[in-house]
Amino acid sequence: MGDKTEKATPKRRRDERKKGNVLLVQDVIAVATLIGSVMMIRVLFPTYVEKLQGMFRYTYSYLGLMAEGVAIEEFLGEIVVQGAIIFVQTAGLMLAITVLMAVSATFAQTRLLVTGELLKPKFNRISPAQGIKRIFSLRSIVEALKGLLKISILLYLIYTSVEELVRVSGNFLYTALPEACGYLLEAIFFMLLKVILAFAALAGFDFLYQWWDHERKMKMSKQEIKEEYKQTEGDPQVKGKIKEIQRKMAQARMMQQVPQADVIIRNPTHYAIALAYKPGQDAAPKVLAKGQDELAMRIVQKAEECEIPTIENVPLAHALYDTAELYQEIPPALYGPVAEVLVYVFKLANKLPG
Repeated sequence: MGDKTEKATPKRRRDERKKGNVLLVQDVIAVATLIGSVMMIRVLFPTYVEKLQGMFRYTYSYLGLMAEGVAIEEFLGEIVVQGAIIFVQTAGLMLAITVLMAVSATFAQTRLLVTGELLKPKFNRISPAQGIKRIFSLRSIVEALKGLLKISILLYLIYTSVEELVRVSGNFLYTALPEACGYLLEAIFFMLLKVILAFAALAGFDFLYQWWDHERKMKMSKQEIKEEYKQTEGDPQVKGKIKEIQRKMAQARMMQQVPQADVIIRNPTHYAIALAYKPGQDAAPKVLAKGQDELAMRIVQKAEECEIPTIENVPLAHALYDTAELYQEIPPALYGPVAEVLVYVFKLANKLPG
């Protein structure tokens, strides 16, 4: 098929999109969900703490009943229901935001593409040869290096954050518990923020790489472009033959109109125009046929066979060929010159009084 050096055509992109072959970077989705989760924790953490405290107080309120000898089975169902409600209000909301961010990041990249093409079984996916090829492909090497880089960055950020906490941990002996917990939470939040920034940078570079790789795979050879053109526009040779047939049919219909003409105005060898005019019926003379070179000679020969007068008038022939449309009335600018010719022809044919 030749080297694939040409950019993908719009049709190729539409076809690949229908197959689900679009640019989709998983790291972008991961960073989006991480951002959504961390922001939710940051904003709603006080609410989470309040709800958990309420759950603990609610649970402890039943301890007195147990001390009075009430069996735990009698109120265990209420505790489970209340716990489920708290779980939905905290973890459920977090899960909903995470799913929303993941779906938004996916649709933003695929432009709302929904297709089941990728779910269809393909035997090349279970082919050992194809599997080995994928393992040792450039993409697999890049993914492996990217995974090592992410792990290295994550371990480094955790190590530096924990090291900072260890250095200041001695101060916690002289700090109230709420303040110490608040400091720890802030430290954890900033550590997560650093992770997000680092992973976002990696996702940006990964997006550029995968975009380049996607465009490289989408490229087409010149032969593929020619084949696509044949499929969409038709074979140029076939189209040329069709146009030739249509042209000959149009000429044949036009030649059938020549016997109805009243006069042929011609340039001696290049142009011929057949005109017809019925006084009292037509508003102006009409063009029944016109042609150039070989077609002009055919019109003149047909007119001679039908004994139709032929007038040589070079300027008028040029003007009629350039401005008058086939089967239409002549332009008003040519009424005068054409009228002179028709009067002369009609007088010769005794169609007008002398």
